[in-house]
Amino acid sequence: MITEEERAARSQRARDAAVAAATELGLDASEATIVYDVFSVVVDLAPSPVVARVPVVVPRGTTSAGFQRTELDVSRWMASRGEPTVVPSGLVAAEPVERDGFAMTFWEKVEGVVPTDYDAVKRMPAVARLHSILAEYPGGTSFFPGIQGYVDLAFGDLEGRDDLLSTVDLARARAEWAALSPVVASPSAFAQAFPGVPVQVVHGDAPFYNLIETADAVLYSDYEHVGVAPIEWDLAHTGEEAIAAYNAAAADLGLRAVDTAVLRAMERLRDLQMVACLAMAPQLPLLVDGLASSLETWRATEPWSAGEVFPK
Repeated sequence: MITEEERAARSQRARDAAVAAATELGLDASEATIVYDVFSVVVDLAPSPVVARVPVVVPRGTTSAGFQRTELDVSRWMASRGEPTVVPSGLVAAEPVERDGFAMTFWEKVEGVVPTDYDAVKRMPAVARLHSILAEYPGGTSFFPGIQGYVDLAFGDLEGRDDLLSTVDLARARAEWAALSPVVASPSAFAQAFPGVPVQVVHGDAPFYNLIETADAVLYSDYEHVGVAPIEWDLAHTGEEAIAAYNAAAADLGLRAVDTAVLRAMERLRDLQMVACLAMAPQLPLLVDGLASSLETWRATEPWSAGEVFPK
Protein backbone atom coordinates (compact mmCIF):
# COMPACT_ATOMS: atom_id res chain seq x y z
CA MET A 1 0.00 0.00 0.00
CA ILE A 2 1.15 3.49 -0.79
CA THR A 3 1.77 5.47 2.40
CA GLU A 4 0.07 8.76 3.17
CA GLU A 5 3.39 10.51 2.69
CA GLU A 6 3.83 8.90 -0.72
CA ARG A 7 0.27 9.80 -1.72
CA ALA A 8 0.83 13.44 -0.67
CA ALA A 9 4.08 13.52 -2.64
CA ARG A 10 2.28 12.16 -5.72
CA SER A 11 -0.37 14.86 -5.38
CA GLN A 12 2.29 17.53 -5.12
CA ARG A 13 4.03 16.20 -8.23
CA ALA A 14 0.71 16.33 -10.10
CA ARG A 15 0.15 19.89 -8.94
CA ASP A 16 3.64 20.94 -9.94
CA ALA A 17 3.22 19.29 -13.36
CA ALA A 18 -0.05 21.15 -13.90
CA VAL A 19 1.54 24.47 -12.93
CA ALA A 20 4.53 23.86 -15.20
CA ALA A 21 2.31 22.89 -18.15
CA ALA A 22 0.01 25.85 -17.58
CA THR A 23 2.93 28.27 -17.37
CA GLU A 24 4.37 26.88 -20.59
CA LEU A 25 0.97 27.47 -22.22
CA GLY A 26 1.03 31.12 -21.15
CA LEU A 27 -1.17 30.98 -18.06
CA ASP A 28 -0.35 32.62 -14.76
CA ALA A 29 -0.62 29.83 -12.17
CA SER A 30 1.45 31.49 -9.46
CA GLU A 31 -1.26 30.97 -6.80
CA ALA A 32 -2.23 27.41 -7.74
CA THR A 33 -3.78 25.18 -5.09
CA ILE A 34 -5.09 21.61 -4.97
CA VAL A 35 -8.87 21.61 -4.51
CA TYR A 36 -9.62 17.88 -4.91
CA ASP A 37 -7.49 14.77 -4.59
CA VAL A 38 -8.85 11.24 -5.07
CA PHE A 39 -8.59 9.49 -8.42
CA SER A 40 -7.59 12.81 -9.95
CA VAL A 41 -5.80 15.80 -8.54
CA VAL A 42 -7.76 18.93 -9.43
CA VAL A 43 -5.71 22.11 -9.38
CA ASP A 44 -7.11 25.64 -9.29
CA LEU A 45 -4.60 27.50 -11.43
CA ALA A 46 -5.22 30.87 -9.80
CA PRO A 47 -5.10 33.66 -10.64
CA SER A 48 -6.01 32.29 -14.09
CA PRO A 49 -9.68 31.23 -14.29
CA VAL A 50 -8.65 27.71 -15.19
CA VAL A 51 -8.77 24.34 -13.43
CA ALA A 52 -6.48 21.44 -14.32
CA ARG A 53 -7.65 17.87 -13.92
CA VAL A 54 -4.77 15.42 -13.49
CA PRO A 55 -5.61 11.69 -13.19
CA VAL A 56 -3.27 9.96 -10.76
CA VAL A 57 -5.05 6.62 -10.20
CA VAL A 58 -6.48 4.88 -13.26
CA PRO A 59 -7.61 1.28 -13.81
CA ARG A 60 -4.95 -1.01 -15.20
CA GLY A 61 -5.36 -1.53 -18.91
CA THR A 62 -6.65 1.98 -19.55
CA THR A 63 -4.87 5.19 -20.47
CA SER A 64 -5.79 8.71 -19.46
CA ALA A 65 -5.52 10.18 -22.94
CA GLY A 66 -8.35 8.10 -24.40
CA PHE A 67 -11.04 9.00 -21.91
CA GLN A 68 -9.75 12.57 -21.68
CA ARG A 69 -10.33 13.08 -25.40
CA THR A 70 -13.85 11.67 -25.07
CA GLU A 71 -14.55 14.01 -22.16
CA LEU A 72 -13.28 17.05 -24.05
CA ASP A 73 -15.19 16.15 -27.21
CA VAL A 74 -18.48 15.53 -25.42
CA SER A 75 -18.25 18.72 -23.36
CA ARG A 76 -17.49 20.82 -26.45
CA TRP A 77 -20.39 19.23 -28.31
CA MET A 78 -22.73 19.87 -25.38
CA ALA A 79 -21.62 23.49 -25.22
CA SER A 80 -22.11 23.91 -28.98
CA ARG A 81 -25.76 22.99 -28.46
CA GLY A 82 -26.15 25.55 -25.71
CA GLU A 83 -26.53 22.92 -22.99
CA PRO A 84 -25.48 23.73 -19.40
CA THR A 85 -22.11 22.05 -19.03
CA VAL A 86 -18.57 22.47 -17.82
CA VAL A 87 -16.38 23.44 -20.75
CA PRO A 88 -12.69 23.21 -21.63
CA SER A 89 -10.80 26.43 -21.02
CA GLY A 90 -10.81 28.75 -23.99
CA LEU A 91 -7.38 30.02 -22.97
CA VAL A 92 -5.57 26.87 -24.13
CA ALA A 93 -6.12 24.19 -26.75
CA ALA A 94 -8.83 21.68 -25.83
CA GLU A 95 -6.64 18.59 -25.83
CA PRO A 96 -4.81 16.48 -23.25
CA VAL A 97 -1.40 17.79 -22.25
CA GLU A 98 1.40 15.53 -21.00
CA ARG A 99 3.93 16.80 -18.50
CA ASP A 100 6.32 14.99 -16.17
CA GLY A 101 4.53 11.66 -16.54
CA PHE A 102 1.01 13.06 -16.08
CA ALA A 103 -1.70 13.60 -18.69
CA MET A 104 -4.00 16.52 -17.88
CA THR A 105 -6.84 18.62 -19.23
CA PHE A 106 -7.68 22.28 -18.62
CA TRP A 107 -11.19 23.52 -17.83
CA GLU A 108 -12.95 26.83 -17.38
CA LYS A 109 -13.30 27.48 -13.68
CA VAL A 110 -16.90 27.42 -12.42
CA GLU A 111 -17.46 30.26 -10.01
CA GLY A 112 -20.01 30.30 -7.21
CA VAL A 113 -20.44 26.56 -6.72
CA VAL A 114 -22.98 25.95 -3.96
CA PRO A 115 -23.15 22.99 -1.53
CA THR A 116 -25.53 20.20 -2.49
CA ASP A 117 -26.99 17.06 -0.91
CA TYR A 118 -26.67 15.00 -4.12
CA ASP A 119 -30.33 14.00 -3.87
CA ALA A 120 -30.85 11.44 -6.63
CA VAL A 121 -34.63 11.84 -6.67
CA LYS A 122 -34.47 15.61 -7.19
CA ARG A 123 -31.81 15.26 -9.86
CA MET A 124 -33.51 12.61 -12.00
CA PRO A 125 -35.20 15.12 -14.35
CA ALA A 126 -31.74 16.43 -15.20
CA VAL A 127 -30.52 12.88 -15.83
CA ALA A 128 -33.44 12.14 -18.16
CA ARG A 129 -32.74 15.39 -19.98
CA LEU A 130 -29.07 14.40 -20.35
CA HIS A 131 -30.08 11.06 -21.86
CA SER A 132 -32.29 12.84 -24.38
CA ILE A 133 -29.29 14.99 -25.36
CA LEU A 134 -26.65 12.27 -25.48
CA ALA A 135 -28.87 10.08 -27.64
CA GLU A 136 -27.98 12.52 -30.44
CA TYR A 137 -24.23 12.62 -29.80
CA PRO A 138 -22.53 11.97 -33.17
CA GLY A 139 -19.06 11.10 -31.90
CA GLY A 140 -17.58 7.62 -31.71
CA THR A 141 -17.77 5.90 -28.35
CA SER A 142 -17.21 2.34 -27.21
CA PHE A 143 -19.60 -0.17 -25.65
CA PHE A 144 -19.52 -0.14 -21.82
CA PRO A 145 -16.11 1.57 -21.69
CA GLY A 146 -16.05 1.65 -17.89
CA ILE A 147 -15.62 -2.11 -17.52
CA GLN A 148 -14.40 -3.64 -20.76
CA GLY A 149 -10.97 -5.16 -20.29
CA TYR A 150 -10.58 -3.78 -16.78
CA VAL A 151 -12.54 -6.22 -14.63
CA ASP A 152 -10.60 -9.33 -15.69
CA LEU A 153 -7.29 -7.57 -15.08
CA ALA A 154 -8.46 -6.30 -11.70
CA PHE A 155 -9.62 -9.72 -10.55
CA GLY A 156 -6.23 -11.09 -11.56
CA ASP A 157 -4.53 -8.40 -9.48
CA LEU A 158 -6.71 -9.34 -6.49
CA GLU A 159 -5.57 -12.97 -6.60
CA GLY A 160 -3.76 -13.74 -3.35
CA ARG A 161 -4.62 -10.34 -1.87
CA ASP A 162 -6.70 -11.56 1.07
CA ASP A 163 -5.97 -8.25 2.76
CA LEU A 164 -8.19 -6.65 0.11
CA LEU A 165 -10.65 -9.39 -0.88
CA SER A 166 -11.14 -12.88 0.44
CA THR A 167 -10.69 -15.93 -1.76
CA VAL A 168 -14.40 -16.73 -1.33
CA ASP A 169 -15.46 -13.24 -2.43
CA LEU A 170 -13.11 -13.29 -5.41
CA ALA A 171 -14.40 -16.68 -6.55
CA ARG A 172 -17.98 -15.42 -6.34
CA ALA A 173 -17.14 -12.21 -8.19
CA ARG A 174 -15.45 -14.14 -10.97
CA ALA A 175 -18.41 -16.51 -11.31
CA GLU A 176 -20.85 -13.61 -11.53
CA TRP A 177 -18.64 -11.83 -14.04
CA ALA A 178 -18.50 -14.99 -16.14
CA ALA A 179 -22.30 -15.02 -16.16
CA LEU A 180 -22.79 -11.33 -16.91
CA SER A 181 -19.80 -10.28 -19.00
CA PRO A 182 -21.14 -11.91 -22.19
CA VAL A 183 -24.08 -9.51 -22.03
CA VAL A 184 -21.83 -6.48 -22.37
CA ALA A 185 -19.38 -7.96 -24.83
CA SER A 186 -21.14 -6.33 -27.79
CA PRO A 187 -24.41 -4.63 -28.73
CA SER A 188 -25.56 -7.82 -30.45
CA ALA A 189 -24.91 -9.88 -27.32
CA PHE A 190 -26.87 -7.38 -25.26
CA ALA A 191 -29.73 -7.53 -27.76
CA GLN A 192 -29.76 -11.30 -27.44
CA ALA A 193 -30.04 -11.09 -23.67
CA PHE A 194 -32.59 -8.26 -23.64
CA PRO A 195 -34.53 -8.25 -26.91
CA GLY A 196 -36.15 -4.93 -27.73
CA VAL A 197 -34.23 -2.89 -25.14
CA PRO A 198 -32.29 -0.16 -26.98
CA VAL A 199 -28.84 1.14 -26.15
CA GLN A 200 -27.54 4.67 -26.72
CA VAL A 201 -24.77 7.02 -25.67
CA VAL A 202 -24.99 7.48 -21.88
CA HIS A 203 -22.96 9.32 -19.25
CA GLY A 204 -21.48 6.17 -17.74
CA ASP A 205 -20.62 7.42 -14.25
CA ALA A 206 -23.50 8.34 -11.91
CA PRO A 207 -24.70 11.44 -13.77
CA PHE A 208 -26.98 12.49 -10.90
CA TYR A 209 -23.87 12.83 -8.74
CA ASN A 210 -21.80 14.61 -11.36
CA LEU A 211 -23.86 17.77 -11.53
CA ILE A 212 -22.31 21.08 -10.47
CA GLU A 213 -24.72 23.59 -8.98
CA THR A 214 -24.36 27.35 -8.84
CA ALA A 215 -26.90 29.97 -7.88
CA ASP A 216 -27.83 30.38 -11.53
CA ALA A 217 -27.38 26.98 -13.16
CA VAL A 218 -26.96 23.24 -12.84
CA LEU A 219 -24.10 22.06 -15.04
CA TYR A 220 -23.43 18.61 -16.44
CA SER A 221 -19.87 17.38 -15.93
CA ASP A 222 -17.44 14.47 -15.87
CA TYR A 223 -17.81 12.73 -19.23
CA GLU A 224 -14.83 10.41 -18.80
CA HIS A 225 -16.92 7.26 -19.09
CA VAL A 226 -19.35 8.30 -21.81
CA GLY A 227 -20.15 5.33 -24.03
CA VAL A 228 -22.89 3.18 -25.49
CA ALA A 229 -25.01 1.26 -22.98
CA PRO A 230 -28.63 1.04 -21.84
CA ILE A 231 -29.86 4.01 -19.83
CA GLU A 232 -30.08 1.68 -16.82
CA TRP A 233 -26.27 1.73 -16.63
CA ASP A 234 -26.55 5.34 -15.42
CA LEU A 235 -29.35 4.54 -12.96
CA ALA A 236 -27.99 1.57 -11.03
CA HIS A 237 -28.47 1.66 -7.26
CA THR A 238 -30.27 5.01 -7.24
CA GLY A 239 -33.34 3.53 -5.49
CA GLU A 240 -37.02 3.05 -6.23
CA GLU A 241 -38.00 6.68 -5.66
CA ALA A 242 -35.31 7.89 -8.03
CA ILE A 243 -36.36 5.40 -10.70
CA ALA A 244 -39.96 6.59 -10.37
CA ALA A 245 -38.80 10.19 -10.70
CA TYR A 246 -36.75 9.28 -13.76
CA ASN A 247 -39.69 7.50 -15.40
CA ALA A 248 -41.92 10.53 -14.86
CA ALA A 249 -39.36 12.87 -16.40
CA ALA A 250 -38.65 10.42 -19.23
CA ALA A 251 -42.35 10.27 -20.11
CA ASP A 252 -42.46 14.06 -20.38
CA LEU A 253 -39.48 13.91 -22.78
CA GLY A 254 -40.84 11.04 -24.86
CA LEU A 255 -38.19 8.62 -23.58
CA ARG A 256 -38.71 5.00 -22.60
CA ALA A 257 -39.23 3.88 -19.03
CA VAL A 258 -36.64 1.94 -17.09
CA ASP A 259 -36.62 -1.81 -17.77
CA THR A 260 -36.49 -3.50 -14.37
CA ALA A 261 -34.74 -6.66 -15.63
CA VAL A 262 -32.01 -4.63 -17.29
CA LEU A 263 -31.69 -2.43 -14.22
CA ARG A 264 -31.13 -5.48 -12.03
CA ALA A 265 -28.40 -6.75 -14.34
CA MET A 266 -26.74 -3.33 -14.47
CA GLU A 267 -26.80 -3.08 -10.70
CA ARG A 268 -24.96 -6.37 -10.38
CA LEU A 269 -22.44 -5.27 -13.00
CA ARG A 270 -21.89 -2.10 -10.98
CA ASP A 271 -21.34 -4.29 -7.91
CA LEU A 272 -18.65 -6.20 -9.78
CA GLN A 273 -17.09 -2.96 -11.03
CA MET A 274 -16.96 -1.85 -7.40
CA VAL A 275 -15.30 -5.11 -6.34
CA ALA A 276 -12.77 -4.67 -9.13
CA CYS A 277 -11.97 -1.17 -7.85
CA LEU A 278 -10.32 -2.77 -4.83
CA ALA A 279 -7.42 -3.63 -7.13
CA MET A 280 -6.57 0.09 -7.10
CA ALA A 281 -6.43 0.22 -3.29
CA PRO A 282 -2.62 -0.12 -3.20
CA GLN A 283 -2.53 3.19 -5.09
CA LEU A 284 -5.50 4.67 -3.20
CA PRO A 285 -5.84 3.10 0.27
CA LEU A 286 -9.00 5.05 1.14
CA LEU A 287 -10.86 2.66 -1.17
CA VAL A 288 -10.67 -0.08 1.46
CA ASP A 289 -12.89 1.81 3.90
CA GLY A 290 -14.81 3.64 1.17
CA LEU A 291 -16.02 0.44 -0.45
CA ALA A 292 -16.61 -1.58 2.72
CA SER A 293 -20.33 -0.83 3.00
CA SER A 294 -20.96 -1.56 -0.68
CA LEU A 295 -19.10 -4.86 -0.38
CA GLU A 296 -21.23 -5.88 2.58
CA THR A 297 -24.39 -5.07 0.63
CA TRP A 298 -23.15 -7.16 -2.31
CA ARG A 299 -22.27 -10.10 -0.07
CA ALA A 300 -25.81 -10.06 1.33
CA THR A 301 -27.36 -10.57 -2.11
CA GLU A 302 -27.98 -13.91 -3.78
CA PRO A 303 -25.20 -14.90 -6.20
CA TRP A 304 -25.99 -14.28 -9.85
CA SER A 305 -26.23 -17.17 -12.30
CA ALA A 306 -26.06 -17.33 -16.09
CA GLY A 307 -29.65 -18.50 -16.36
CA GLU A 308 -30.82 -15.16 -14.98
CA VAL A 309 -29.59 -13.32 -18.06
CA PHE A 310 -29.78 -15.33 -21.21
CA PRO A 311 -33.12 -16.85 -22.23
CA LYS A 312 -33.19 -20.64 -22.17
